[in-house]
Amino acid sequence: MTPRGRAREEISAGGVVFRYAAGVGGVRQPVFLLIRDSYRNWGFPKGHLEEGEVPEGAALREVAEETGLGELAVAGEIETIDWYFRFRGRLIHKVCHFFLMRTERASTCPQRSEGITACRWAPFDEAVALVSYANAREVLRRAHTMVCALDAASADLLHAADGSPGTGDAAALAPSSAAREGGAPLWRTDLADTPPSAAGRTPRPPVGNPEPGAAR
Repeated sequence: MTPRGRAREEISAGGVVFRYAAGVGGVRQPVFLLIRDSYRNWGFPKGHLEEGEVPEGAALREVAEETGLGELAVAGEIETIDWYFRFRGRLIHKVCHFFLMRTERASTCPQRSEGITACRWAPFDEAVALVSYANAREVLRRAHTMVCALDAASADLLHAADGSPGTGDAAALAPSSAAREGGAPLWRTDLADTPPSAAGRTPRPPVGNPEPGAAR
């Protein structure tokens, strides 16, 4: 058995939360919620599945606990990523399901008892520069694409209602069967309780230990 074959698998779920805020010139734009851990790394709220939980339910619970946000709506599944790291000398294979979530609330309360030292809203360009790990930056890029698609779809619905031409962007940004590695759609709205070992996981190269001092 290879060393990776002896790794302990841990299953987590988390969320990329967005809301709309006024940007430069008062233009409405999405902003994304980041959390900072005790090692000053920026990323997204996530944590272990509890017994009997499905990934979506665990993601909602973890986001609410770590950020203080209780009014969250799941907009879709972003992707499932995995990586290897060592924790206290033990090789860990971490699998994490990420979901896109929307809120209308701006006020947050970091869960300091779990090592969350700050929460911060940031527009996409700022957020992607702040995020500490490559695999988390890729999750954010996918989340941003989903938000753009939702915006375009909403605009087209408004244009259809008043009879004016649409943007045409919704079709271009909508997920396709080739939008993600392995041919899986970029997101689903019919989330099922799929085992974490199922196909569709997007493997990522090791990026070190993205959770030093904790196995969240």
